[in-house]
Amino acid sequence: MNPQEAYLQAILATVARQTFPLEKMLEIMGSKAGEKQMRAFNMCDGTNSQSEIIKELGLDSSNFSKTLARWVDAGICIRVGDARDARPLHVYPLPESHIKKAPKQ
Repeated sequence: MNPQEAYLQAILATVARQTFPLEKMLEIMGSKAGEKQMRAFNMCDGTNSQSEIIKELGLDSSNFSKTLARWVDAGICIRVGDARDARPLHVYPLPESHIKKAPKQ
C-alpha cells in the first residue's frame, strides 16, 4: 500500500467511525451475525476478492453475495475497482474482541 492509499484509508476509517459507531455496525450486520460473517467483513480490506473470501472461510457464495450487497447498501462496505476486478472494502475492521464473542457458525 502506498502512502496515499494509507492516508485515504485512515481518513475513511475516521469518518466512518463517526458515522457508524461500532454498535451501529453490529446492528447493521444483524443479531445473527456469526464469527465467520464477522471474519468475512474484516477480510473486506480491499486486497481480497469476494471469491477469495468465500474460499478462505468456506462460505456459501450466494449467501455471502447477498450479505455483501446488504453491507454495500448500508454504507459499511464499498466495492473498489472495475466490475469483474472489484474488491470489497470495509469502512473499518471489527475488533477481534467482538468477533470472539460472536456465535460460531
